[in-house]
Amino acid sequence: MSKKLTAKEQRAIGIAVLQLALPLVGQSLLQTLVFLIDRIMLGHYSTAALASMRISGTFFWCVYGVLGAIAVGTIALVGRAIGSGDRSLASAAARSSLLFAVVVGIITTVCCLLNLKGIIALFPITDPSVTQAADKYLRLVLSALPLMLLTVVAAAVFQAAGDTRTPFLVALAANVVNSLINYILIFGNYGAPELGVRGAAIGSVAAMAINAIVLLLILSRDTGMVTLRSYGGEWAALTRIWRVSLPVFGDRLARSFGYLGFTFMIASLGGVAMATHEALTGVEEICYLSADGFGMAAAAIVAQRLGAKQLQEATWSAVLAVVLAMGLQGTVSLGFIFIPAQLLSILSPDPQITATGIPCLYVAAVAQPFMAMSIVLEQALRGAGATQTTLLISMAGWLIVRLAATYLFVFVLNLGLMGVWLGSTCDWFVRAVVLLVVFKGSRWRETIV
Repeated sequence: MSKKLTAKEQRAIGIAVLQLALPLVGQSLLQTLVFLIDRIMLGHYSTAALASMRISGTFFWCVYGVLGAIAVGTIALVGRAIGSGDRSLASAAARSSLLFAVVVGIITTVCCLLNLKGIIALFPITDPSVTQAADKYLRLVLSALPLMLLTVVAAAVFQAAGDTRTPFLVALAANVVNSLINYILIFGNYGAPELGVRGAAIGSVAAMAINAIVLLLILSRDTGMVTLRSYGGEWAALTRIWRVSLPVFGDRLARSFGYLGFTFMIASLGGVAMATHEALTGVEEICYLSADGFGMAAAAIVAQRLGAKQLQEATWSAVLAVVLAMGLQGTVSLGFIFIPAQLLSILSPDPQITATGIPCLYVAAVAQPFMAMSIVLEQALRGAGATQTTLLISMAGWLIVRLAATYLFVFVLNLGLMGVWLGSTCDWFVRAVVLLVVFKGSRWRETIV
């Protein structure tokens, strides 16, 4: 049985968590900033362009989220291999994950592009300006899906090795390029053609390309962390990664179906509700991704500590990550209460969107601590390899709690868009309670990867 940690050891782990988490928070924000910048600029371009992001953003993130499940297994196996000093296994895991990302990304891109009009038609939107804008955006962004998957897997390798600074700096550079291209091409500045949503898509693709290429170039150098230059053991490593990732794949698939159902309910409320929800999502993502950064840090440290058989250190790392995420997310969410109109105006100058969105932001503020706890604990359990447990919890949250609660608030109690946010808050609360109960047990620390 592991000895109790001293105060000095607890402080050392706390510093390690912060050193890993802060660049990850920044990286998470920067990766999503690619799409947040699109939302902000398109919101100032036209309401229809902003509303189209509810279709294109929802679909792209569903596809990306499901396929990105491979990164969870990558962090778990690479982290444990590095923690136990097995560089050969860590390298084989990195190589196999990157190859998987390329192959699956290309296949998915081709399938989606061939069926794109039918996919967009699934959304209950009657405004042709919205659907046409979504088509223009997705045709370009989906073509870069392999690059996006390469980025998330390459970043996972760095994170598992304890290097979160490199992906952050690369993402920062990519976002500068994205912002410049958006500003020039969306509005037609400096003599460039005014491309609207197509200009936003070009900026996003450029950012994805920079992220993927630069991270791969750095990994291709023999830095002592992993090596991409040797061969052998890839299939065995991929099998182990897939064993961890498969439940996450199911988790993300269930989440995608749940989110699509969630989006259909929002779409039934009309174009203004869709545009408002898109603006609200852009504001809330700042909080969501700060928690996601602490969650990724917890996953990496938990994987490394368990690989080194340091069970108490693994547990304490996750606890600290939860506390820090809740504190940061709770602090940021105060803006939802005190300056909601100003936050929404960043995404859209439309006064109708601001008026509709303010009550929803009040509800979102209540949800933030539960969201932070849920995200970090779920990531920590995944880092330990306990992905079957997180699969069951996530499926219940998305497919039962969230959809049922949202339907009740929106269609039975007629609360409109605020009912949507009440439904998601119920989901985060239930999920946080269940994950806390699971974490307080010890079985997750005994998972074999």
